[in-house]
Parts: sequence; structure tokens; C-alpha cells
Amino acid sequence: MNNQPVDLEGMKVLIVDDTTANIDVLRKTLAPQQFEIAIALNGEAALKLAPKFLPDLILLDIRMPGIDGYETCRQLKENAITQKAPVIFISANSDTQDIVEGFHVGGVDYITKPFRAEEVLARIRSHLELSALRNTLEEKVLQRTDLLNKSRLEILQRLVKTSEFKDNETGMHIRRMSRYSTLLGKAHGLNEEKCELLLNASPMHDLGKVGIPDRILLKPGKLDHEEMEIMKTHTTIGGEILAGGTSELLQMAETIALTHQEKWDGSGYPKGLTGEEIPLEGRITALADVFDALTSERPYKKAWSVEKAVNLIEEESGKHFDPELAALFIKILPEILQVKERFKEPGKETDTEDFVFTPTLKEVAHDNLG
Repeated sequence: MNNQPVDLEGMKVLIVDDTTANIDVLRKTLAPQQFEIAIALNGEAALKLAPKFLPDLILLDIRMPGIDGYETCRQLKENAITQKAPVIFISANSDTQDIVEGFHVGGVDYITKPFRAEEVLARIRSHLELSALRNTLEEKVLQRTDLLNKSRLEILQRLVKTSEFKDNETGMHIRRMSRYSTLLGKAHGLNEEKCELLLNASPMHDLGKVGIPDRILLKPGKLDHEEMEIMKTHTTIGGEILAGGTSELLQMAETIALTHQEKWDGSGYPKGLTGEEIPLEGRITALADVFDALTSERPYKKAWSVEKAVNLIEEESGKHFDPELAALFIKILPEILQVKERFKEPGKETDTEDFVFTPTLKEVAHDNLG
């Protein structure tokens, strides 16, 4: 264990007291320590000053004009900006109930007046050191957690890369549809954290295709009924591969793998879910995946034009797709097309009008539209 002393020079201490004499004594006591000190003469002033000053420790009197020290402490602990600063109560009240109340509202220590300078300084140093060590530990935990999350993400990305070797879809497809999903999630009102999860989880929607025989997965023509039933199992296979994850990323990826082939009207698979029974991330990924599949070239078809793909999305609103998401997708189409252009296939145009044939939604089986 590291036993090196914690450097407390320059740490910030906020003194909250309505009595000038008490403030002078405390300032004199703390002066040799080279702390940065701020003064508040009452609770209201402390609540305004603390979020700006960002104290490392607060010395707080209890009996003051306006709100007392207990309420001041309670409000400081409710504020995310100031809640970590340790609060030491300094009061003439030595009643046990007063001391217990101080700890109850979030104080870490209680010193009674008149106090000895040596005692006050020792307690202040002790709590500043504990606070600094706790902050260091929290930072290390955050760093380790970030490293763990990055490792998990890298493993999942390699799984996606593995599935690409079995399918005729390209890495650019994954990049486009995951970003379409993120844009749609943001337009729907998902926060930044959820959008980040969607960006990294949506590429795993077809992970289950690693379990589909090549004779079916790579068949250049239309699948027959038996083959299509086998193809449909890629959803449950993907779910099984991703099942049991403890991270939000794995859990969302599992949900997407299982539900991205469900349809708003209940005609999808594997469970025939309807409407909002289908998790939002599954509904979002389905729309993003279909749009990219339609507007991308495959060995057995030319790309649909954006106009034709949008027309189909409008036609399938309320059938295949969540109608609200379909409308949002069309609303953000300029942003979608920017992504499409940025991640276009090398040497390919982004909007092709020529067609070898014009498949229906069900006929583009290899593009996850069955």
C-alpha cells in the first residue's frame, strides 16, 4: 500500500460562520497550512459560494441567521457539484442529539467549542487526506472500468468482424447502419449514453449469421421456404451468443439481435411481437438496416435509389416499421445521406437508379428483410 503523505498545500477550505471572532481563530489556525480559504457568513451565502469555490472541505457552524447548519449541509449534499466535500460541524452545542443530527445530514465530524487549534487542525488534515485518497481511488476505478469497457467493445467488434467473413455484407454496411441507428435514436430523444450504446450494439444485429450454413447464407438467388426458416434462426442464434451479459452494451446487443426482425404489425420473427412490445432499439435497428440494405448493391441486385427506398419506408410505416420512427427517419434524411456518402463502398456511387430487378420487401432475404 502507498504510505506516501498526501500533499494538502493549496487545498480549498470553506468556513461558514456568522461570528467574526470564530472566523478569525479558524483562519489563524489554518494559515500555516497554506490552504486556500473562503468565507461565508451564513447558510445561504455558503450555498451560493460553494459551487463556484469548489471546496475540498467545509467547516460549518450550526446556529446561524436564516437556514441553520443542518439544512445547509443537507442542501450541499443534494448538489452533485458540492456533495463530495466533507463537512465538519463546529458548534457550541455538545448535546448528543445535536451531534447525531450532524452525522445524519451528511457531516463527517463534529467539533465542539471552545476548541483547541491542534485538534481542529488534526481533524481537518485527517479528513482532507481521506477525501484525497478516496478521489484517487475513484479515479483509478473509473480508469479500470473504462479499460474494461474498451476491452469488451474490442471483443465484440472482433465478433462482428468474424461474422462479416461469412456474409456478403461489408464492413461499410455495418458502419452506415450503426450510424443511421444512432442518428435515429438521437432524433427520438435518447440521451448521449444510450446513443453511444446503440452505436456499438447495433452492429451485432446479425451476429447469429455465423450459425447459418453457407449454402443458405451465400445463395445468390431467392431462398425457398425451408431455407428461409433456417435463415430466420440467426436472430435466436445471435441472442444465445450474446445472452447472459452483465454490461448494458451486451444486454442491448442481445436485445437487438433477437428483435431487429420483428415488425410493427406482428408479422415479423422470431416471436411475432407487435407495436411497442418490440424494444425501441430493435425497432430503430430494423429501420436503419433495411434502408441500408435497400440502397446498397449486392451480388444479386443493384442498389435501390434513395427515393425508392424512402417510398417503401413510407408504405411500410405502421406495417413493418414503427410509424413514429419512420417519420423521424425521413425527417433526418439529410443527415442520413451525409453518413451514406461518407461511408460509401469504394468505387461505388451512393445513389443508383439502374436495376437488374426490383425485388419486393420479402424478396431481399439476404438483406434481413424477410
